[in-house]
Amino acid sequence: AISKYMKEKIGLFCNVPGDCVFSALDAQSIYDVPLHLSAEGVDDKIVDKLGIWTGAPDLSNWKKMVETIHKPKGEVKVGIVGKYTDWRDTYKSISESLVHGGVANQVKVTPVYIDSEEIEKGNMSALSEINAILVPGGFGERGIEGNIKAIEYARTENVPFFGICLGMQLATIEYARNVAGLKNANSAEFKADNNENVIDLMESQKDVKDLGGTMRLGAYVCNVLHKHNGKATHAYQAYGKEKISERHRHRFEVSNHFRSRIEESGLLVCGRYNDPKTGIELVEMVELPNPPWFLGCQFHPELQSKPLEPHPLFVQFIKAAAAAAKNGAQPKLKGIS
Repeated sequence: AISKYMKEKIGLFCNVPGDCVFSALDAQSIYDVPLHLSAEGVDDKIVDKLGIWTGAPDLSNWKKMVETIHKPKGEVKVGIVGKYTDWRDTYKSISESLVHGGVANQVKVTPVYIDSEEIEKGNMSALSEINAILVPGGFGERGIEGNIKAIEYARTENVPFFGICLGMQLATIEYARNVAGLKNANSAEFKADNNENVIDLMESQKDVKDLGGTMRLGAYVCNVLHKHNGKATHAYQAYGKEKISERHRHRFEVSNHFRSRIEESGLLVCGRYNDPKTGIELVEMVELPNPPWFLGCQFHPELQSKPLEPHPLFVQFIKAAAAAAKNGAQPKLKGIS
């Protein structure tokens, strides 16, 4: 820390009182920073300058959270398979939500960024070194087949999988192709003239030429399926309630035209949105009922995750990843390479 003498000197040259100069040292974790600033008295000085009174902050829960980050009881490696891996800040909200989920499970989460285009080229080895796979959101056709190959690997090798927005859509495509018998399954975003687009625009959007305002944005209510075959769904185990609200940013939806065929093949729709104006039901979440954990959501749960209130889907995903890590050796890519 900077000495009082140095603070006085810095303040003299900056025309501020010495007691308004604070040390801002490099921290091991971004979550250490509030504790460091509080120890420097930043919060007390802000309250003083604003002329307000408040009690001393209770940072005990924050301190416990930071201690868990620094002293975890285990480690898991999560493969983030996407097309923007060269710019990792693109997935910053995802990686921090994984940290939050790790704290809840008392494990360190190490993100492993895997370029989906490399998987398209046949470079699959990185998948065998991780405990779970997450496919995040995105737009455009580049790298899509690599994402789908990673999802197939997760499904066939029983590796915990979490698909977010585009990741959920691609999980639906993968299942439709390889299980439901829709060999040409795709998305209208990539193959507009395909006759087996299991991901498509809503009928009301298909004649719209100006794409402005056609995205489903903001908070929407999702009805969570409580039980399937007498057992709580993965989604319900995470949320513990049947009605939730999550934030969205997407244009394409799971097609209701192919939905029954996909469901009959075993992919469970565990979350639904019912449009109060049209009565149309849209898919919000899908899962495979059996262990370890395979779930996709159309919304963006990372936008609601907080360090002291981790999003329940990330908590359950990391719980499954930790169980996979504890079980030992990774699969050998059989039938995928």
